[in-house]
Amino acid sequence: MLWIKAFHIVFVASWFAGLFYMPRIFVNLAMVPPDSHAERERLLLMGRKLYRFMNLLMIPALALGLVLWLHYGIGRGPGQYWMHAKLAVVIGAVGYHHVCRSHLRQFEALANRRSHRWYRVFNEVSVLLFMAIVILVVVKPF
Repeated sequence: MLWIKAFHIVFVASWFAGLFYMPRIFVNLAMVPPDSHAERERLLLMGRKLYRFMNLLMIPALALGLVLWLHYGIGRGPGQYWMHAKLAVVIGAVGYHHVCRSHLRQFEALANRRSHRWYRVFNEVSVLLFMAIVILVVVKPF
């Protein structure tokens, strides 16, 4: 079980590293001058590659978490309400992951309507999600 837990933590941390960085690419894309096609294409390529890599990290993170929960019973049983809250936050993280893809598609279609400042705030959502997950797992407040 400890190997599964260790790999779960590694994949979650790696996945969130991508979730932390993808909006930074959006900040830079939102600041690209309209006539700078090479810079825009370079950033879009980085975003596409990062998103594919994030998918490869998210899938084992979720799968290993399910193994810990369903097979080893972590977070199951009476009084394990922290796990319900954690699962809700994880669903939020998966949603955030897919929202990042939506924003990337908007940039690809030249349809972005948001400013670089908006993406700077959007970037902080992943930090809050990660912080909530860590607090729920470590502190188990309820």
